[in-house]
Amino acid sequence: MRSGLALCGLLMFLAAEQPARAQSAADFYRGRTVTLLVGYSTGGGYDTYARILARHMGRHIPGNPTIVVQNAPGAGSMRAANTLYNVAPKDGSTFGMFGRGIALEPLIGTSPAQFEATKFTWLGSGADEAAVVVIRSEAGIKSWSDMVSKPFTVGGEGTGSDPDVYALMLRNVFGVKLKLVSGYPGTTEMALAIERGEVDGRASWSWSSLKSLKPDWLTQKKIVTPVQLNLAKSADLPDVPLLGEFATTERQRQIMRLVLSRQTMGRPFTAPPGIPADRAAALRAAFDETMQDPEFLAEAKGRGQEVNPVSGAAIDKLLAELYATPKDVTEETKRAISGQ
Repeated sequence: MRSGLALCGLLMFLAAEQPARAQSAADFYRGRTVTLLVGYSTGGGYDTYARILARHMGRHIPGNPTIVVQNAPGAGSMRAANTLYNVAPKDGSTFGMFGRGIALEPLIGTSPAQFEATKFTWLGSGADEAAVVVIRSEAGIKSWSDMVSKPFTVGGEGTGSDPDVYALMLRNVFGVKLKLVSGYPGTTEMALAIERGEVDGRASWSWSSLKSLKPDWLTQKKIVTPVQLNLAKSADLPDVPLLGEFATTERQRQIMRLVLSRQTMGRPFTAPPGIPADRAAALRAAFDETMQDPEFLAEAKGRGQEVNPVSGAAIDKLLAELYATPKDVTEETKRAISGQ
C-alpha cells in the first residue's frame, strides 16, 4: 500500500513538474529584451537580414520577447564571434550573426579566433546563398581570362572575412592578379570605396545582398560579375560560370570545396555555448518557425533577401564534417588564404 501511495505521489509530482518545465522558457523570455549581436556595420547585407529577422522572431519565442539588434563590427566580424562565445551571457538572452566563414577560422584561418565553432548553439542559417565576384565596369575586367591576366584591386573587411578569404584564395590558388586592400568596416563602406574608385571591386558579395542594396549597379551595368563562388550553380545566375569550372587540379578543387562550403551557412545565427537546453530548443524552434512565417517571408522578399533556410542541426553536421578534413588539406588551405 505504501509503495503504491509512494508511486502515485511520484507520478503526481512528475505530472505537476511537466507544465513547470514547459513554461520555464516562456517565464524566462516574457517581458525580456533579447540582444541580436551583428558583426557588421549598419546598412549591409548581414545587418539588413538580422533586422528583418529581429522584427519577426520574437513572436515565435515562448514569452514573446523583444529582439534588439546591436552592431559590433570589427575584424571581419571576428570581434562579434569572440564576444558571443566568451563574453555574452550564456542564459539565452543573446544570440548573434557573424560572417559565414568565421566558423571555419579555427580550422583554416589565421585570425585570433577565441572559440570552438562546433560548441556554439547553432540556430540555423537563413540562406544557402550564392556569391559573386563584383568588379566595376570601368576597371576593364570582364571575364575570368581578364582576372588571371590583368591586375586590379579589391576591398576587404579584415582577416577571416569572406571578401579577404576569397580574394586570397583566388590569388594564391587560382592565379588571379588581384591586390587586396583590407580594413573596411562593412558592405556600406566598401560599396562607397568602389563608387569612388578607391578599389575596383570585391572578391565576394552575396547575390541577394547585391540585388537588394545596389540594384542600380546591375540595371545600369555599372559592374560585372565574372564568376560565382558556389559549389553548385545558382538558378539566378545561369550565365555566370562557377569557379570550379576553372579548377585544373584536384588540390585546387579540394581547397575550393573547403573554402566555399561556407556558402551553405550564408546567413548564420547562433547563440553562445552552454545555454540552458530548454532555451536552446526554444530559440532553434523559433528560428525554424520564423523561416516559415508569412510576414517574415513577405518582408524578406520585399527587401530582396533570399530565404533558403538551413537548420541548426544541419550546420552542426556540416561543421563536424569540415573539421574532420585531412590535415594536409587544411594546412595548405590555411597557407593559401593567409597573408597579403
